[in-house]
Amino acid sequence: MDLTTPAGTFDLEAHAARIERDGYTVLPDLLDAKALESVRAALAPHLGGHLGRNAFEGYATERVYTLVARGKVFEDLTEHPQILALLDRFLLPGYLLTASQAIAIQPGEAAQSVHFDDGFYRLPRPRPAASLSVIIAIDPFTDQNGATDLLPGSHLWSDAEVEAFGRDPDAASRLIPAVMPAGSAIVFQGHMLHRGGANRSGAPRLALTNQYCQPWGRTQENYFLSVPRAQVRAMSPRLQALLGYDIWPPFMGHVTASHPRKVLEDGWVPPVLRPPERP
Repeated sequence: MDLTTPAGTFDLEAHAARIERDGYTVLPDLLDAKALESVRAALAPHLGGHLGRNAFEGYATERVYTLVARGKVFEDLTEHPQILALLDRFLLPGYLLTASQAIAIQPGEAAQSVHFDDGFYRLPRPRPAASLSVIIAIDPFTDQNGATDLLPGSHLWSDAEVEAFGRDPDAASRLIPAVMPAGSAIVFQGHMLHRGGANRSGAPRLALTNQYCQPWGRTQENYFLSVPRAQVRAMSPRLQALLGYDIWPPFMGHVTASHPRKVLEDGWVPPVLRPPERP
């Protein structure tokens, strides 16, 4: 899949400024029709399985986790040049992929609870983002089919303001649906309030989402255990780093004092299983 961006069609400065001011920006043409077709074809074998186990996952919502490892098209999307350019502005070098999934909101699904994606880091607000989230519309997002509901500017709020919002009985009326065509994407700061909207239409609403966190953060998905080493070995060095196969200087993430990428070499044996070295 060709993810190169024609010259002059991506204004990095304008998108970064919107993320600073509003907490989010919309990339209106991230994927063309051919790329959308590739995504649907690669995702089809993984859909039709399990619905959510709780109200947050969505009892009428289907999720496919560890999406980055389910097809080359998802690898390419994870390191999409427009996305990485924005991440480079807001996250420290060495940032990680923390979550990667497809989300199909089925007809009749209720709205998700309002939340922010990096709340589990338990950092006091106001603060910079500990993560950035990307939601790519594979189906068009409408105000009827479960478009993500956003609260612009809430990334600037304090803990007290977030708590006050939660007590407001009319809080939901302040959210705005991210209505956008298929192939568009929202990129937003991980501490902006939002939710998955209710699907009041007669068809599912399919989207992909990747989240990326600061290099010091624990990731939501443990890719060391969920993605086989042989599969990681075939990925690009950039994607390997996003999955954690890299060092955050000076030595965070080492494997028994060695670079973690060494574990991808043929014949690698964990040092704890090797015979002791004698002088």
